[in-house]
Amino acid sequence: MYTHPLLEQLIDAQLAFLDQHFTQSSHIEAEFLNFYQWFRKQRLADLWSFQDLYQLLQKQVLDTPASTHLIEQIAEHLQFFLIHPSNDKTQIQDLISVLTVDQLAQYVASKRGHRERLIKTVVNNQAFSAMLSQLIQHAIQDYLDNSMVKHVPGVSQFMKMGRSVLESVTDQDLDNTIQQYLQRNILKLSQMSEHVLNQRFDDDKLYHFQAELWHKIKTKPLSVLRDYIEIQDLPKTVGLGHDIWEHMRQSEYLAEQLHDGLHTWYSRNQAHTFDALLRDLNIAEDLVTQELSALLNPIVQNMISSGYLRERSHMLLREFYYAESTKALLQL
Repeated sequence: MYTHPLLEQLIDAQLAFLDQHFTQSSHIEAEFLNFYQWFRKQRLADLWSFQDLYQLLQKQVLDTPASTHLIEQIAEHLQFFLIHPSNDKTQIQDLISVLTVDQLAQYVASKRGHRERLIKTVVNNQAFSAMLSQLIQHAIQDYLDNSMVKHVPGVSQFMKMGRSVLESVTDQDLDNTIQQYLQRNILKLSQMSEHVLNQRFDDDKLYHFQAELWHKIKTKPLSVLRDYIEIQDLPKTVGLGHDIWEHMRQSEYLAEQLHDGLHTWYSRNQAHTFDALLRDLNIAEDLVTQELSALLNPIVQNMISSGYLRERSHMLLREFYYAESTKALLQL
């Protein structure tokens, strides 16, 4: 490798200067703050275009599947949360303010129109109608076969005779007769159910129902969650969630949502400086200049002590000093 004594001396002198300069933490902090003061004044549109950001998000969010390791980590963190010993001594009311619960209860109770539309949708669903018919039929059958027979002496034989007469007249058994009646009148029954539910869950009653529910659960420990979540099934349930995401991220719907959502955000913020954008993320100047600067300092110190910074600097300085233009300036 060709070397020149003067150029090597210049390179060594500059490397020594950089080593001395960056070994002082105050210099590292000053360089970082100078960069931040420049960066915070730049406008979003001056550095990145909408297309730049969209292509990045498209690649990372839509085109890149989640790794197996990430899925395993999510399951492990959920399991760690559920089995943490502090869950046994931490009550629900320790984490949720009663004022928040009350505001939520008032909000839910006030949405009468939404609630009535939901009830109408449910009671007019075929599955609800079938369940209601079966419930009424079983209740009638249970009453005839058990309750009435047990509490009225001598009625058993009478009920059997009555059933036989009815079945001979209608040419079908009692169960089918009741079932056909319910099927013919299910619309009326559904309307009655809707009316009863709307009465049962009016604004005032729904508010008090939520308040009573809160008083029942507020003193329960967080560990009660383990009664409803199978810890050993977490890898499977998290995997199912991953399967849903895998299908969604490849859909045209999500691609359109990402594109239009980012375009709307970019249009509103492209003229804003990064200082304003960072404040929207609750990143204040003090956080950057103090906390992040302190986190950066050990990284730079490690770069210096490991020789990485000197190695990279030496390569760049050698390219500079041995360039023909630089040698011409130095008349070498």
